[in-house]
Amino acid sequence: MNTYLTPKLDTRRAKSDGTFPIIIRITHLRKTTSIATGFYVQKADWDDRRGQVKFSYQGAYSVPHLNTILLKELTRANSILNKLIDSGELNYLSIREIKERIVQNNKFESFFAFGEKLVEEFRQQNRLGTARSYDFLLKRLRKFNKGRDLKFNQLNYDFLKRLEHQHLSRGYSWNGLSNYMRTIRAIFNKAIRAGLIQREASPFLRYQIKQVPTAKRALPVRYIKSIMELELEPDSNLFNYRNYFLLSFMLYGMNFTDMAHMKMENIIDDRLLYNRKKNGRAYDIKLAEPTLELLRPYMEDKNKDEYILPIINRKRPEGIFKDIEWARGRYNKGLKEIGELCGIEQRLTSYVSRHSFATQAMLNNIPLEAISAMMGHSRINTTQIYLKGLPASVLDEYNERLIEAI
Repeated sequence: MNTYLTPKLDTRRAKSDGTFPIIIRITHLRKTTSIATGFYVQKADWDDRRGQVKFSYQGAYSVPHLNTILLKELTRANSILNKLIDSGELNYLSIREIKERIVQNNKFESFFAFGEKLVEEFRQQNRLGTARSYDFLLKRLRKFNKGRDLKFNQLNYDFLKRLEHQHLSRGYSWNGLSNYMRTIRAIFNKAIRAGLIQREASPFLRYQIKQVPTAKRALPVRYIKSIMELELEPDSNLFNYRNYFLLSFMLYGMNFTDMAHMKMENIIDDRLLYNRKKNGRAYDIKLAEPTLELLRPYMEDKNKDEYILPIINRKRPEGIFKDIEWARGRYNKGLKEIGELCGIEQRLTSYVSRHSFATQAMLNNIPLEAISAMMGHSRINTTQIYLKGLPASVLDEYNERLIEAI
């Protein structure tokens, strides 16, 4: 086997009292690293052939007990190594990753500790929206658990059922609960991939996340036309909000964050070239004349590196995130007012234009695979969430055709 663990005395790192650390040396594909055990002895007290402390050592009340502790730690590490061999993962891991699997198995037995590590990693990656949702979930669980720590083995099926009962008994929705549960499941899955817990330990092997269908958000074409034809003062906020809504619809249902990040340099030869912030997927969209007409007022006298829409004002990632969140809130309030002006009873939000694009594309016989690609989804299942079903009016028409054919 190209990977093995050996108890050693690290004679390169002497303490001031002349002792050296006892380590577990990892050898993997001719590379080595080490794991500290927390114990120190002098050279004369270490049996390198047996890999244990000699009975001459006077620094412990029981040398056999000390050697038993070292053996247990070595056995635990070898157990993790054997699981990696059995799963076929070992040859695809670096020596650093193997060390992390062994060390983290103890370090992150706390669900909260592992979750907080993920939050910090997301922040470092500027995935601030994901960091916020994970952080919100952890705070919610801390409150539910009355401030106590939460171990992975404690977050089991019964725990989830108690959380579900409390959430629903307070009058909150199933869909709100499903958001919590999906985040918990995501943290569990990351812990499984990191080798911290076994897949069999996941409570989601038994617990099923329930999602209640929501009311359709897509608008009929007549309402989209009424929004387009609405007369508004060019310098007003509502003028901008109306334009944002229409731009989203015309640009493959582009979400608000991606629109906010559009820069002048993204437009080349009347085409929009950009990458989705959520998944990095590249887009190349031909800008039709109605779309260009909406964009031109925002593009006047701007440099290549400037944002097109007046949404982002700050440069640091945290500031950009806050600018977008603040603008989104104002945008949704403005859409509510636009809906009232157009006589639309349905509540308008930034998501309605995206849903409307998906539904209208389907009604115009655009293949599902094409709609999925246009919306930037990595899976067709995601697109189908936007297309929960055909509008009732379309089903009525189909039914009438069947009746007439009788």
